[in-house]
Amino acid sequence: MITTVQYNSKKIKIDLSKPLDISIPIRDGEKNVNAWYIGPPKIQPEVFDGDIISVSEGAVVNFNTITFNPHSHGTHTETVGHIVDGKHSINKQLKQFFFLAEVITIPPEKQDEDYVISKKQLQFALGNKKRDAVVIRTLPNAKYKKTYQYSNTNPTYMLEEAAIYLRDKGVKHLLIDLPSVDKEKDDGELLSHNAFWNTSGKLRTDATITEFIYVSNKIEDGCYMLNLQIAPFDNDATPSKPILYKTLE
Repeated sequence: MITTVQYNSKKIKIDLSKPLDISIPIRDGEKNVNAWYIGPPKIQPEVFDGDIISVSEGAVVNFNTITFNPHSHGTHTETVGHIVDGKHSINKQLKQFFFLAEVITIPPEKQDEDYVISKKQLQFALGNKKRDAVVIRTLPNAKYKKTYQYSNTNPTYMLEEAAIYLRDKGVKHLLIDLPSVDKEKDDGELLSHNAFWNTSGKLRTDATITEFIYVSNKIEDGCYMLNLQIAPFDNDATPSKPILYKTLE
């Protein structure tokens, strides 16, 4: 179904029948993607008076309790409340859900013992394009990203200069297929988080970072309409389901 949406001063055509889901769902058990040194999520039926509340066990309903951490266990969207004192709920700060986005693919650069995303790479990929959201797919890009156990692996991260570049370019929503935009062990500096949200100046409370996405190789680089769907948690971060729609000429 082709529809035309008014976005700022532009009219943009998208096909609502062809959504491109770039989220990683939360699954029960060890095959769920994981980071930050905690165990896997649990999705288990409640037990009352010895009865397992599951249809497979003879109950009339399924009644599962889910235990997880949004930062560790799947695609999640976070606010500046992740790194500053005070409550900045994602459910209150994110008030708009459709954004013009650019999907870019970045082969991380080697820097000493690390692999990083640099300002130069982002400048080359984005050029003069003005986008509210940027979706970063890193290489190599294989399906193992959906189940990988990232703790103590020193994953690729974004340099502070790259986060500053995106902030100064006016990007409000950064989406990336890594567990964090920052180095796994950086002595708590969180340079890219702090730079993107401008914690040394006027806080960008309406800006978000979405981590642990997965962008299929079937999705081409280019311009998309992003629908950033979130679960309504009153928390600094929440599980999310970003959906892309290719823009049409």
